[in-house]
Amino acid sequence: MKLTSLRHGLVGAALVACALLAAPTAAAAAPPSGSPGVDHVAVPAAETATAAQYWTADRMRGATPADVLVADRVASTPASEVAKGDPVTYGKPAPITDVDLFATSEAAVPNIGKVFFTLGGRNYVCSANSVSATNGSVVSTAGHCVHGGHGKYASRWIFVPAYENGAAPYGQWAATSFSAPTQWTKGGDISYDTAFVKVAPSNGRTLAAAVGASAVAFNQPRGLAYEAFGYPAAAPFDGQTLKSCAGTATADPYGQTQSQGIPCDMTGGSSGGPWFLGSGAQNSLNSFGYSGIPNTMFGPYYGSVAQSAYTTAAAS
Repeated sequence: MKLTSLRHGLVGAALVACALLAAPTAAAAAPPSGSPGVDHVAVPAAETATAAQYWTADRMRGATPADVLVADRVASTPASEVAKGDPVTYGKPAPITDVDLFATSEAAVPNIGKVFFTLGGRNYVCSANSVSATNGSVVSTAGHCVHGGHGKYASRWIFVPAYENGAAPYGQWAATSFSAPTQWTKGGDISYDTAFVKVAPSNGRTLAAAVGASAVAFNQPRGLAYEAFGYPAAAPFDGQTLKSCAGTATADPYGQTQSQGIPCDMTGGSSGGPWFLGSGAQNSLNSFGYSGIPNTMFGPYYGSVAQSAYTTAAAS
């Protein structure tokens, strides 16, 4: 799926979303019976009201790519890899040495943007996407872009759609609540590194009304082809423009997560950026990289756990 087809497909995103969300493999009106827990937290109204004021252009430029928040999620390295002296670390992709990069430069897309937030007294940046929901106000991003996997949720959380070289053509949208799998918020399980954020209306309009929204699909087959988007900010990128990668997903070669990987050299800052199916529906996101597997981005499987988190956010 090329960007042109994605952009054209978003014109009818609401209609497409209705069809997908009604399907057995997509989100239902209520959390599935017996599904894993969802951690849902409301943001204080006063914080929502003042979050955008905090994010000056200088603070946005100085924000740290949030992949460092998962750098301590060190996997149990397989014995075969230990023998090679090849440690496996989440959130720390190997240095890019190839002459040709996978990531392609893209024009800004209204529903895809950057996320800025504060956690533990430090400012961070991620990527995110507006997804279709009954309330018209849901953003999909990585779990570590709202919560560090232990401790508290982020504060001063905003979504900036279609960010490009410091410009925010659709304004800044502040969080009113976070919904994430308890597997992530209570234990930092990287397989469940996903979250859905409800944002406040702006100038009387919902986010979806202002920028559009992608359909979202769950419980799809593995090994599908994806096009991934994000704002990589760590070298050799600068986080100022949208990038994309495309490829067919493969299983975690170490068998340590349920996540899948695609060929992609996007770096920190792209975390939380959406993975689209050929239909235009979002079905995963940028999550982490292995140091021993260069130029591969892994994303969580959107199963019943992610579905429950989405449903909670959509109903909030």
